Amino acid sequence: MTTPVECRITLPHLGLAAEIWGDEALPPLLALHGWLDNAGSFARLAPRLVTRYRVIALDLPGHGHSDHLVAGASYHYLDYVQVVLAAADALRLDRYSLLGHSLGAGIAALVAAASPERIERLLLIEGLGPLGDDGAHTLQRFRDALAPRGDNAKPLRIFRDVAQAVAARSKASGLPVELARPIVERGLVEADGGWRWRSDPRLTRPSAVRLAEAQVHALLRGIAAPTALLLAQPATSYLPSAPMQARADCVANIRVSHLAGGHHLHLEHPAEVAAWIDAAT
Repeated sequence: MTTPVECRITLPHLGLAAEIWGDEALPPLLALHGWLDNAGSFARLAPRLVTRYRVIALDLPGHGHSDHLVAGASYHYLDYVQVVLAAADALRLDRYSLLGHSLGAGIAALVAAASPERIERLLLIEGLGPLGDDGAHTLQRFRDALAPRGDNAKPLRIFRDVAQAVAARSKASGLPVELARPIVERGLVEADGGWRWRSDPRLTRPSAVRLAEAQVHALLRGIAAPTALLLAQPATSYLPSAPMQARADCVANIRVSHLAGGHHLHLEHPAEVAAWIDAAT
């Protein structure tokens, strides 16, 4: 099956959307996308996995077709972890594998640390734990996040058509147009005679607090599942090799691999990434 089935997951406080590929009888693989992406991020990879997995690609809160948080709430890694655990409960996934990219990889690692008895395997692309804090910018980040914003928020951009939005995303991310398209198409909604992003504008605000790197290391030591980490080569600027290796050293059963390409390896090289998953499982 190469065309996903749309799924709605109702939590007590939030509605989530997901795209599902593969037969219900297959082992579940819960897939978590990156920041400002959505389930469409897995459109090229998931069809290559359906002989082995039932791939459930979530739209994280504020992304894709999932609900935005209520007014006054903010998006934080730890809250994402709770949502993913609740979604797994709602889907009746007693034991499952996790696949995450970037933000989703960071969340997946913390889910595996929080609930080790439920995670069969952990497959991470370009991420291992959340962005950490060495203290250098803690105070300024805290002030920026809590500064009054007033009512003069910048109006949302309206695109005249989908092609213009795809071109804008391609320019901003460096992804070729054909690779950006599945994320963009799922991330748009019609408005005011054109199209605008569905994602919650609050996702671009800075987090008031980040975990210290020592805390991240402590959490990563709680991962029990066999883990595979795939990193782009050359290294992505905000995932420098030495700190990533220090994090990997905290995980007892991990295999680190590298693949030439950009940050969205699973979109750029779906066949190679599917082979990496097969080798890891």
